Amino acid sequence: MTVNYFGWLAYLPLGVFVGFMAGLLGIGGGGIMVPMLTALFLAQGFACEQVLHMALGTSMAAIMLTSVSSFRAHHARGAVDWHIVRQITPGILLGTFSGGFVASRMNTVPLAIFFACFMCFVARQMLVDTKPKPSRELPNAVGTSAVGLFIGFISALVAIGGASLSVPFMLWCNVEARRAIGTSSAIGFPIAVAGTASYLVNGWDTSGMETFTFGYIHLPALVLMGLSSVFMAPVGAACSHRLPVKTLKKIFAGVLILLVVKMLHGLYSQTGCVG
Repeated sequence: MTVNYFGWLAYLPLGVFVGFMAGLLGIGGGGIMVPMLTALFLAQGFACEQVLHMALGTSMAAIMLTSVSSFRAHHARGAVDWHIVRQITPGILLGTFSGGFVASRMNTVPLAIFFACFMCFVARQMLVDTKPKPSRELPNAVGTSAVGLFIGFISALVAIGGASLSVPFMLWCNVEARRAIGTSSAIGFPIAVAGTASYLVNGWDTSGMETFTFGYIHLPALVLMGLSSVFMAPVGAACSHRLPVKTLKKIFAGVLILLVVKMLHGLYSQTGCVG
């Protein structure tokens, strides 16, 4: 297969943006990476039936890097609740690993539609500022782990770090906003580890994969995005403690919707992607 080395350069600015947003909002960046990687893979002539699975797997692997850089920056500011992280992680690991198996067996178009619908739901949640009851608290360890199971499963299907679910959940339980964002950045790491393992295993024996692709993980995209995102995540984390998060969430919600529309347009305009 022909290798488009020039096309790899686009992974660098994508990593910069993803890293900044990861630090800023505690997200893993999958909501940005998946539609953009899908478009970039299609532009490079990758097989249509594989591009979304590759985008999902590569995004999961990249989240491992962005989450570490992000949660270290938030931890330095005392914004990570490690008690919540410990309670939610068992469910996260099980849910994410099993979700990766389900996603790897879904056809591209239904998976893309599910991803688009979920991202629109996430965008709506970012725009709605619903206040929880003052008396509401986090559930016990079993309940928190059960929530983690759900978050992990959905995160694997759409290759996100879980912040779009974990942050609203913690806010709903009256966890302070910046602490919820910082804690979510730490929760993204076990999600990414389990998800990466699942996409790696499930894509390993897939025929016709692109050069430098292991399982469903495209190594050049992972390395180049990772390099640039790791440096930008601390910058985003610093800004999250200074800028109005509410306004930034509204902007991010609009960006999510535009990226999803672009991804669906790219898939539906390619011969063989629908059917």
